[in-house]
Amino acid sequence: MMASTHTPSALPSDSVADDVAKLAAAAAASQAAESAEAEAYERTHVHGVYEAIAPHFSATRYKPWPAVASFLQSRPPGAVGLDVGCGNGKYLGLNPSLYMVGSDRSASLVALANSRGRQLQEQHAQEAKKRIAQGELDATAGTGGESSGAAVATEVLVADGLSLPFRERAADFVICIAVIHHMSTRTRRQEAIRHLLRCVRTGQAGQPGGQILVYVWALEQGNSRRGWDEGGEQDLLVPWVLKSQQKQPKQPKQRKGQKGTRDQDSGGVAASNNSGEAPPPPPSSEATAGPATATTEPDPGHTDPVFKRYYHLYRKGELEEDVLAAGGAVITSGYERDNWWVVAANE
Repeated sequence: MMASTHTPSALPSDSVADDVAKLAAAAAASQAAESAEAEAYERTHVHGVYEAIAPHFSATRYKPWPAVASFLQSRPPGAVGLDVGCGNGKYLGLNPSLYMVGSDRSASLVALANSRGRQLQEQHAQEAKKRIAQGELDATAGTGGESSGAAVATEVLVADGLSLPFRERAADFVICIAVIHHMSTRTRRQEAIRHLLRCVRTGQAGQPGGQILVYVWALEQGNSRRGWDEGGEQDLLVPWVLKSQQKQPKQPKQRKGQKGTRDQDSGGVAASNNSGEAPPPPPSSEATAGPATATTEPDPGHTDPVFKRYYHLYRKGELEEDVLAAGGAVITSGYERDNWWVVAANE
């Protein structure tokens, strides 16, 4: 009997190829459905909430957190940076030798950041005129021949953290403070970090690459009045009571070299608390986390609306895991009073 000369094909049969294609299509459809569901959830429990509480929230978030300020002050003059999830823009212009672009999903917070930027521009211009009059500053000093001394170079725009409009590998650094913990799936949180890493330049011979600084709320808050700690639920809805008649804290002028202190409603961070998202305000403004199914609901004993913000509380090591999964390299990381933080770069 002669041996068969037929050689089996290394390619799958049409039926197998069809099955593989169907499985791939089903997986893609499942991922798309999951993404759409997550987006809808975040529109309700994150984006819609911040649009509603923007002025009140901004009034409690006006002092820079020392660790973030230190990171910005350590950047070289002329560096280009991004603040993704900039909120009311309290970090834009903190170091006037930098050029920063802020972005946020909330149009209301971006409007407040733009207003803050204009005020900073005017404040720096007036201070420069005073210094020129006193002979402390050369009238020709500044950027582009201006006589205003160190320019406050900032821009702010509305953008989603998962669809950033910035040119890839162009920024020297990115900060993302108290943002990623609002994304409701791990896939989206890792993708958000991946987008941050895409924004910063890669290292070259003799030149280090750009860095990202990320802060998120921690699960391990055993010493906090919130009572969250290891082994607890990581995905929570945290109430914010919108006080219609609440007196807004006056924003004091900050002198040169003055360190940040805790905001009056505990919405900021004390000088000894180098953290990211700060502890919530006292019960009059923000309560302890609890179950909820709607964005707003009446608060027993109060007529003010209560908005529920989604948070994913990061356990120890989880933020570093997400950075690695996103293709980044962890430079340094740590825990600072209720928050995990990481400085990372492209691998």
